[in-house]
Order: sequence, then C-alpha cells, then structure tokens
Amino acid sequence: MKKTTIGVLLCLLFCLNQLFAQDSKQLLKDLKKISSDGFQGRKTGTIGNQKARDYIVNRFKKIGLTPFLPNKNFVQNFPIKDKVDTNKITEGRNILGYVAGNLDSVIVVSAHYDHLGMNKNGDVFNGADDNASGVAALLHFAEYFVKNKPNYTFVFAAFDAEEMGLLGAKAFLKKPPVEVAKIKMNINMDMIAHNDKGELYAVGTFKYPELKKYFLTSNHKVKILFGHDDPKLGSNDWTNQSDQGAFNAKNIPFIYFGVEDHKDYHQLTDEFKNINQTFFINVSQSILEIIKNIDTKKDIKTIFRSKLKM
Repeated sequence: MKKTTIGVLLCLLFCLNQLFAQDSKQLLKDLKKISSDGFQGRKTGTIGNQKARDYIVNRFKKIGLTPFLPNKNFVQNFPIKDKVDTNKITEGRNILGYVAGNLDSVIVVSAHYDHLGMNKNGDVFNGADDNASGVAALLHFAEYFVKNKPNYTFVFAAFDAEEMGLLGAKAFLKKPPVEVAKIKMNINMDMIAHNDKGELYAVGTFKYPELKKYFLTSNHKVKILFGHDDPKLGSNDWTNQSDQGAFNAKNIPFIYFGVEDHKDYHQLTDEFKNINQTFFINVSQSILEIIKNIDTKKDIKTIFRSKLKM
C-alpha cells in the first residue's frame, strides 16, 4: 500500500475518532445535566420537571428537529387525574420532534424524562440511569439522523409521567401527531447506563423474533442479550414495564433496551457519578447501529463478529 494511501486512511481514522470523542462528550454532558440537582428529580408537574423539559426542548431546537405542533411548539400537553383525589387534575407534558425520511412510515424513538422528585428531607432522586441515560441517548440519535437523512420518518419522543403508569406514552398514542397506522415500530430506552457486567437487554424479540437479524454490531464491548419478554416470566417479563408497553397494547412492534435492576435503582444514589460512563457510550453506539440496521431494512450479514447471545 502506498504511503499516501496509508496517510489518508490514518487521517480519516483520526477524524472519525475525534468526531466520536466529541459526540461522546455531548452524550455525557446531556446525561449529567438532566440528572443534576437543579432539576430536582424531574417529578411530573414540578418546577424541576419544567426545567428539564426546557433543557430538552432547547436541545431539540439546537439539534434541528422539526416540531409537530403550531408555533414551533415541541410540547404536547395531556391531563392527569390524581389517583387519590379525582378532583385534582395536573398536566403532563411530552416533548416531540421529528426528522422527515424518504417514507412517511414512522419509527418512534422514545425515553421518559420524568423521575421521582425529592423526598421529605429535600434529597434529590436524580435518576441518572432512570432515565436521564435514555434521554441523553435519544438526543444523540436525533442529532445523527438530522445530519444523515433516514429512510423512515423518525419521531423522537421524550415522554412524561412514565413513573405514574406510562401516562405520557399512552397520551401520545391517544392523540398521536401522526396516524397510528403509520407507526411501524417503537424503540424505547429506559436505564441504559449502569451495568457492571457490560450487559444490555433487548426486549421484544420473543413476540417479534424477526427483529433478531438486525442486532449485529461492531462494538464487542457490549453484550446484547435477549430475554425478559416471555409472558411466563411474570414480574420478570418487562414487555409492559416501560413506555413500550403502550405501543405493545396497540400491537406496534417494539424493542426496549434496558439493564437489569441494580442497587441504585429508585435510590438517592442513582447519580451521574455512579453510572458506567464507558458502558453508556458503548451502549449508545450499539443501539444507534441497530437503529440504522432497521432503518436501511437490509439483512445484516456476518460482517462483524457478534457477542449477541440467542
């Protein structure tokens, strides 16, 4: 190989590494910000939730997503009735943006941004893994598809009130910005930044086994496992335990990415300092590759050696 060719390849590799480093920096910056004390645990209906929403909306604008609603509004309001006091009505607020593809068929990429708020002592449930991680990844994917026009039209949805029973996702499907019939798939992320074994579960292939062919990735540092989606598993069946459950109720195919529960789940210790940063970066890269595989609708050959466990 000529020296000039080697030089070009090295230069290209350097540029790609620099670009990935910049993307990773923003990915971690978003996670850290969304899970910061200033957002007060992001509980639905609180000032902290509003601050988180404002941050995400500003990121949507900066990324270049297109809003569905009038006046360039990214926010979809929906009513919430308190389960204890039925006269008390609050509002939840989803954040929606999209990238137009070559097709008007839609893939919804989602993650909930609400969390548990604060306890009586004023301690903050930061929810770094649950689910600032999913929202940070969603922003990362949105930025990619704004720069690289997709085949499908992609809707990016940061749902509210997941912790109250998937209320944001249910409200989205009750009054969707596109026809439900056009929604071909949901890819949902909830808790993807904290696992000491390097394991990430992909839930949904029990019901839709044909999706397995899209899971080969170039990143060997993440073990993508199938499971937690057999109805016989009872409480260990995650099919309806996050926002993908609302899509499943409409028989819309889905993939849910998440880790198994860890010691910091729904604890005050679910903070940015306790996530696995390298794992999170690798997971985000792997999920993006899988989404790209699905978007191109190509049967993926064994170009890369997979660590995927069937």
